[in-house]
Amino acid sequence: MPDSIPVLTIDGPSGAGKGTVSRIVASRLGWHYLDSGALYRAVGVAASWANLDISDPAALVRCTFDTRVSFSDAEHGLRVLVNDVDATDELRLETTGAVASAIAAFPEVRSALKERQRAFRQPPGLVADGRDMGTVIFPDAPFKVFLTASAEERAKRRYKQLKDKGVSVTLDGLLREILARDARDAQRTVAPLRPAEDAVLIDTTGLDIEQVVERVLALVNP
Repeated sequence: MPDSIPVLTIDGPSGAGKGTVSRIVASRLGWHYLDSGALYRAVGVAASWANLDISDPAALVRCTFDTRVSFSDAEHGLRVLVNDVDATDELRLETTGAVASAIAAFPEVRSALKERQRAFRQPPGLVADGRDMGTVIFPDAPFKVFLTASAEERAKRRYKQLKDKGVSVTLDGLLREILARDARDAQRTVAPLRPAEDAVLIDTTGLDIEQVVERVLALVNP
């Protein structure tokens, strides 16, 4: 049954537009939505709340199984609850993203989260947003997209998002963090960031959200 449920995977680096595009596409298709990055960020936040050593894979695996994560649609977008606490704003911080990237490098943590992610595959379909959705989690997905954009463009997008939320950041600092994260994600030994061989590549530099959404929807409903 699960293998017959269609999945659209949307992978790519931080700031390429995966989250926004994935949520809109899922809504238009009437499919479920999985923000895999939020799961890793949630474990990172829970680990920070518990003062765990994020270099200790055994402690992180225990945290992975103990952490409750749920998504809920709200008036101002998707909200993420971690152990019943709304942690949406904390999950979006660049420091949280850096922790998520660091713990995602542990094979034990990725293995622990694999089945939790696959459980989101429910009728009538799933849009899965992340970095290894098409290569590792749903390699049999009939629809695969890899979004990318220049590092400078992605830094500008994040800068605007965070400034709009009142977060104090600098463009140069964000660019350095994005380049460092790109390097970590691409060089890790387990599930490095790369397009699936059968993925459609879309460079979102210079495109608005609606243009990207239409291109993705055209793949599912040609």
